[in-house]
Amino acid sequence: MADVRPSRVWIVDDDRAVRFVLATALREAGYAVDGFENARDALDALRSRGAPDLLFTDVRMPGEDGLALLERLKAAAPQLPVIVMSAYTDIASTAGAFRGGAYEFLSKPFDLDAAVALAGRAMPNAGNGAAPVAPVPAAVNQELIGDTPAMRALFRSIGRLAQAPLSVLITGETGTGKELVARALHRESPRAHRPFVALNTAAIPAELLESELFGHEAGAFTGATKRHVGRFEQADGGTLFLDEIGDMPLSLQTRLLRVLAEGEFFRVGGRELIRVDVRVIAATHQALERLVSEGKFRADLLHRLDVVRLHLPPLRERREDVPALAERFLAAAARKLGAPAKRFAKPALERLRKHDWPGNVRELENLCWRLAALAPGDTIGTAELDAAFAPSTGEASQGDDWEAALARWARERLAAGDADLHTDARERFDRVLFDAALEHTHGHRGEAAQRLGLGRNTLTRKLGPGRKRP
Repeated sequence: MADVRPSRVWIVDDDRAVRFVLATALREAGYAVDGFENARDALDALRSRGAPDLLFTDVRMPGEDGLALLERLKAAAPQLPVIVMSAYTDIASTAGAFRGGAYEFLSKPFDLDAAVALAGRAMPNAGNGAAPVAPVPAAVNQELIGDTPAMRALFRSIGRLAQAPLSVLITGETGTGKELVARALHRESPRAHRPFVALNTAAIPAELLESELFGHEAGAFTGATKRHVGRFEQADGGTLFLDEIGDMPLSLQTRLLRVLAEGEFFRVGGRELIRVDVRVIAATHQALERLVSEGKFRADLLHRLDVVRLHLPPLRERREDVPALAERFLAAAARKLGAPAKRFAKPALERLRKHDWPGNVRELENLCWRLAALAPGDTIGTAELDAAFAPSTGEASQGDDWEAALARWARERLAAGDADLHTDARERFDRVLFDAALEHTHGHRGEAAQRLGLGRNTLTRKLGPGRKRP
């Protein structure tokens, strides 16, 4: 019987500690491991000794970086599986790695057991690597920011999914950046040179949405004086992003399903069959499964759209990303306004990090625009935040945020299965508001009603007889 040689693994990283700990873990798993501190040494070894069975490489190294090394390795040994490692998990890095044919992208710091398991998956039989992945255009104008585990996982998914012509459903609360994810998927895909067309289905009246999507012929309805090309035709060869897909009327869902299945449709009032090649990316803040159970959304359409699902976490679940986002937004707003550059004081950044952000990234960006325009000095402290928070959230100087508290209360009640939340919330809202007004006016109902903008009889009826002060 022939001897079975251990699989050969190479590690290319200028960090000696990373090379040591990863090599030790791989040797303990039975692999023969060699380490190199730069790309040049690894390429010299490739020419003299032939390709290993697997190679780990860092991205940022002195001299030739890991992505350039990946390109040269794939030219010399196309079947060699390469795992790219980096502490910088952004879309440009992950997409660049997968574009170059990487087997996987490993974020630093990583779990050693996970790295060893990944090595086993990359070469179940020594010498049989993964096929190279089709190239995509380079990333430009990176807009998504995040370094938390959830965002790192999202960036890796975008980098990998951009290569495949699959339908993607993006979920997440309003303001989390779902359109940014859709644009990143398009930008990193082979369709990047073709149009990206976005449509918010909730923003178009139902009676106009069909024409907006599919177009119409002249004379198709009153006011249709000329042919109109719809969003599907505009996006031919590219990507169509349908935001708030849960609000689409059922009648249009049937037409959309046909386009997804057949790639063809008729304009409104038309007889010409239009064929298109469009990748559809949909987004929603609603639970589509619930809408399906309520008969408001077609189950077969959900299955067509939900080939792959990407979820964007709300900002309150990735608070460590808030300072970087805030500084990025503030700098961008100052440039666009032609205002002097401003920066956040450390207490202000900590205050931003602790805020619940019911409006998510969009709320943070709007706040930074107000600060860039209105903050008097070049350093923004907590006092400036108090003034900027007030117009949008009613936040008091103590940091109270009743909208965020209300949102938390509603989420908890909904999770508990409670019903009739609106009635309960209105009753509690009225009680708190009336108590505060009566306290302020020392129990005078007429003055309290006037301050609240209500008639005295309305306030009396809501309070009930005999109640004057809280």
